[in-house]
Amino acid sequence: MELSKPIDFLPIIFQMIVAVGFVVTTMFVTHKIGPKRATSDKLTPFESGIEVVGNARTPMSIKYFLVAILFVLFDVEVIFMYPWAVNFKELGAQGMYEMFIFMATLLLGFIYVIKKGALDWD
Repeated sequence: MELSKPIDFLPIIFQMIVAVGFVVTTMFVTHKIGPKRATSDKLTPFESGIEVVGNARTPMSIKYFLVAILFVLFDVEVIFMYPWAVNFKELGAQGMYEMFIFMATLLLGFIYVIKKGALDWD
């Protein structure tokens, strides 16, 4: 087995230097040659074609964030099932048992979330 020498990483280092140099150069040049007209229309906040009404710091219920976090949590765990499904035949019975354990863990977590009332909107 041949070990890597520092000279083998030279193309990667060169590519990183070129990439960072391109970003810095592009940002600098666009800042210098770009127009600098600050009008009242440009300085007003704009979001999705709707004019801003009220304060952005209004308090929101934590339930929205909790549901979003739980969705991401369970959604990412479901993504782990795709490689299992692709390699289902090669994994055999042991792979099936391990997936049952994984699914049981997911189910226990979901039951815990429901018992804690995290999804109740009352």
